[in-house]
Amino acid sequence: MQRFVALILAVILGSVGTAASAAPAGAGHPSPVDQTATVKVEAPSAILVEAGSGKVLFAKSADRKQPIASLTKIMTMVLALEALRDGKVKLTDLVTGSALAKSMGGTQIWLEEGEQFSLKDMLYAIGVGSANDCAVAVAEYLGGSFEGFVAAMNRKAKELGMNNTHFSNPTGLDDADNYSTAADLATLCRYAVTLPMFLELSSAWEYWVRKGTPKEVWLTTFNKLLKFYPGYDGIKTGFTDQAGYCLASTAKRGGLRLIAVVLGEPTPQSRSADVVKLLDYGFRLYEAVEVAKAGTVVGQVEVLRGHEPQVEAVVSEDFHVAVPRVGEKKVATELRLDRHRVNAPVRKGQALGVLVALQKGREVGRVGVVAARDVPAGSWYRLFGQMTRAILRAFLGAR
Repeated sequence: MQRFVALILAVILGSVGTAASAAPAGAGHPSPVDQTATVKVEAPSAILVEAGSGKVLFAKSADRKQPIASLTKIMTMVLALEALRDGKVKLTDLVTGSALAKSMGGTQIWLEEGEQFSLKDMLYAIGVGSANDCAVAVAEYLGGSFEGFVAAMNRKAKELGMNNTHFSNPTGLDDADNYSTAADLATLCRYAVTLPMFLELSSAWEYWVRKGTPKEVWLTTFNKLLKFYPGYDGIKTGFTDQAGYCLASTAKRGGLRLIAVVLGEPTPQSRSADVVKLLDYGFRLYEAVEVAKAGTVVGQVEVLRGHEPQVEAVVSEDFHVAVPRVGEKKVATELRLDRHRVNAPVRKGQALGVLVALQKGREVGRVGVVAARDVPAGSWYRLFGQMTRAILRAFLGAR
């Protein structure tokens, strides 16, 4: 009798299991270089990675800490776009310029104290014109204060595994406590390109603010590769006396997205030339293999006390991995669920785990796996039926 009662309690109160140890996609540093790079760059520090998996295709002093100039603004935009994605702000929100924002100098739109722009205008001014005054205004709006936003920048850096990075401002103006590395910036860029609207901002060639007024400003990007390199869609240029010329870039061809970062270049011409060398190198040696399309069902997860007993686990987005153009192209997959049971209600898009791509037993990429649909909590009648069937299965299996 005690055993039968224990079986009933186990069915009713069944736990949802333990979380898998796998880190979320986009977190941590990229994987090691797996072949000898022959490309030569002038930059003292550089890296080339495949965006999806973080696989390093080339690295040169990639963990060297140094000033990064306006590449800092990538994090500023990331925090703003996260807030937008999560419904905390809207593009139509009005952001007010402060005395501190006006005082920034450098590239700017000459924001006046008390002057207001929509968050959308501010973000384009940052992404296209690298406006320092707008970066500070957005930081104060989102963080409650300059200091509050900088603290959030450093928290996000830690969350992403950017262990050799520290931010002291949202602009990238020279400060001994504002630094990063090419490897850390590649990690940040891998995450940034997954955010809604980021590539729209980073790939814009021009933008007007105050158009039609005496104080109108026509912003044009400093990133001239947008006009000349096939598949190129950003990300950010930077320059200060201490940082030199910096550039974080991304391009996509045939499902293969690459990210290149060069720091400390002597001229704007050398930074563009080095990025072209790196991207050409990556696209020449690697190609993308499609592992799964968005929405592909890869498993089932049991739903406890739900209207339905299970929910389909599906791939969250199109999943490609980089493989050498010459050599083995076969890719295996392994489903790693956070839990094999979840409690109702289940939300469509709820994270359930990851699908890992493997070549010769080595991980080469991963993508999120989510619930395909909502599963509401079940009625008492339905729950009673599920419980009864589970008890009978357990009882008969014990015999």
